[in-house]
Amino acid sequence: MTTTLLHLTVDLVAAVILAYGIYARRHHRGDLACAYLALNVGVCVSVAVLLSVSTASALGLGLFGVLSIIRLRSDSISQQEVAYYFVALVLGLVNGLPSADWRIVAVFNVLLLAVMYVADHPSRTRGPQRRTVVLDTVYPDEQTMLMELRARLGGTVVRHSVSEVDYVREVTVVDVRFRPDTAAVVHGAPAGHR
Repeated sequence: MTTTLLHLTVDLVAAVILAYGIYARRHHRGDLACAYLALNVGVCVSVAVLLSVSTASALGLGLFGVLSIIRLRSDSISQQEVAYYFVALVLGLVNGLPSADWRIVAVFNVLLLAVMYVADHPSRTRGPQRRTVVLDTVYPDEQTMLMELRARLGGTVVRHSVSEVDYVREVTVVDVRFRPDTAAVVHGAPAGHR
């Protein structure tokens, strides 16, 4: 029982650091930070309880069956946010194993948190940015569309992909990767999260 409580405490500390110490401070989305914390604690407690009963293997399969049907339904989440979901889930699984040596569990916690801290550090996100742009016209040629995208985004278009052309509403939807001009960044145009 003491080992389980120790693991749950370590898990809670790691989950709070992940959700509020790293993610919320960088992305300013309390709703997803709460989701990461809830997912993590729920998985950790579920694993700890399942491993404490004699029918753990059958119940464990049930748990993973339930987890596999969960869809990340949100207004829109990025691949970074999916990575946070994954790390929250893995932290819960690792910390929910009361039979594991707490020192190994602590090393895994530190490793997972360090990886997310470094991988999602603002200094690593200064490359091309991504936007989905809805243009209010259908362009007859690609060069005209690229000039419009450059003007609207205030940067150099690195890559683009037209995802929709609607001749009825006269709109073009484009997925764009671009590098903001340094002058636009200095004057306050959005240059990514901090």
